Amino acid sequence: MKLKATLIIILLLLIAVGYYLTAGYYSKGERAGTISKLSERGYVFKTYEGVLNEGGYSGETGTLTPRYFDFSCKTDSVITKLQRALKTGERITLKYSEKFFQFPWNGDTKYFITDVEFLSHPVPVQTFPNHTEPKTEAKSDSTL
Repeated sequence: MKLKATLIIILLLLIAVGYYLTAGYYSKGERAGTISKLSERGYVFKTYEGVLNEGGYSGETGTLTPRYFDFSCKTDSVITKLQRALKTGERITLKYSEKFFQFPWNGDTKYFITDVEFLSHPVPVQTFPNHTEPKTEAKSDSTL
């Protein structure tokens, strides 16, 4: 009787730990940039995999070097926002949670997008006034 109870407790504990490792997350964060790729992948378990181009400046070399952030997504409402961001090219902020492990049925990465925020105020484009040469009036020669 004690052996059965001990085995059941151990089994329930293993199930709880397994569930936490697959559903729980290690960290949360945000990243900003533009979506450069979004695709549906998987044979049986379909997930959306994408790439966020964060841009960037390398202080070491003094050049612009793009940084890329690979992510996965399974939520339909978030996928709709990601598709809109890809089509419009808008700069967005991705809110994500990092899982403990990457499991084959969960996607290709440990980073899962939980929400997408669009910039409410686009960056203003600086325009310059048209520069025209000042008109000079032709002087008439009245001595002719």
